[in-house]
Amino acid sequence: MWAWALLPVLLAVGGTAGIWAVYGIAVSNESVNLTAGFPYISACGSYAPQSCWFSQICNVSSFLIIWIVVIRYQQVCDLGDQCRRANLAALVLGFISSIGISILGNFQQSVFMGMHLLGAFLAFFVGLAYFWVQLWLTYKAGSPQDRRWLGPLRAFFCSLCTVFFIAMAVLHNTGSKSPAAMCEWALVMTFFLLFSLFAAEFRSIECHRLTVYKQVVVKNHSNDTSDRHTVT
Repeated sequence: MWAWALLPVLLAVGGTAGIWAVYGIAVSNESVNLTAGFPYISACGSYAPQSCWFSQICNVSSFLIIWIVVIRYQQVCDLGDQCRRANLAALVLGFISSIGISILGNFQQSVFMGMHLLGAFLAFFVGLAYFWVQLWLTYKAGSPQDRRWLGPLRAFFCSLCTVFFIAMAVLHNTGSKSPAAMCEWALVMTFFLLFSLFAAEFRSIECHRLTVYKQVVVKNHSNDTSDRHTVT
């Protein structure tokens, strides 16, 4: 029953460990110079061999995020239609954010800066919007038991993530590269923490399955019939 709660935890732990591993490889082979300042995550993952690991970590994270976003969407749907529009908006925002993570991982800043920045914007700016919508859904569609502690905790991390995002942008534009890079690392760590909070909602999921409806038109009948196929 609690097995689905491991999925967001796996994303948070694996993603965090992965980007710090990329940092370690970049420092060990001197792709980044710590004496010149603390590096951005993107700078650590710009050159081989760590760029290969960085791309793979982002791709796997993107896949896990899509999976989590879909499960959360279906979970809220099962609770009723009172939050249908907000839930659909969250689904779209989550998909866009996951695509952004894949883009920034596969278009390194040393190769294609424009696409890399676009991916970063989609990943974190749109991702923040996703989590603010999820905060609203916590109070509108969450269980009263979880709402008391999960709502304030999610609000705290959403606020913290927003502060780090704004601080990173301001510091970068004013030339304070090292403090901006530190804010970027803090932003990503908090971003993963926000995903890990889904473990609280997912612990009550007994099963998750995809149901596909195939419509078959039968001649000489006024109504259509439908066959349902369930993939587990």
